[in-house]
Amino acid sequence: MTIEIGKEAPNFTLKNQFGEEVSLSDYRGQKNVVLVFFPMAFTGICTGELCEIRDNKSSFESDDVQVIGISCDATPSQKAFAEKEGIEYPLLSDFWPHGEISKLYGAWFEDRGFSLRGTFIIDKAGILRWSVVNSPGDARNTDEYKAALAAL
Repeated sequence: MTIEIGKEAPNFTLKNQFGEEVSLSDYRGQKNVVLVFFPMAFTGICTGELCEIRDNKSSFESDDVQVIGISCDATPSQKAFAEKEGIEYPLLSDFWPHGEISKLYGAWFEDRGFSLRGTFIIDKAGILRWSVVNSPGDARNTDEYKAALAAL
């Protein structure tokens, strides 16, 4: 399934790296959300992309914007990864049912059983405003979603 720009983004609830439930609807009316689906913690491209967001926090997160990483890694793996890399934004586990939220967003790689590299920008009203989905080996250009955030 693929969601369309201008349509409401599917709500979900997943556990973060601390085992706390986080819902997309928690941010409705409060913040724009950047969902960053990634294949696996502790891998080269994923680490590079997520650390680029960490290192350029002011370009991605603000009082109006929340970044949320999502992968099929289990919650303890997300926690270890966040601690090792100093990632403070939420990392959500789409572990079980396996890849359910990745599938909802059209960011699922069925042949390999993990998320593709999908980025989805959702405005405060819960509407999808921008997205890109890349294959696992193709790093995203973060300048593209910086520009999309600036356009909100």
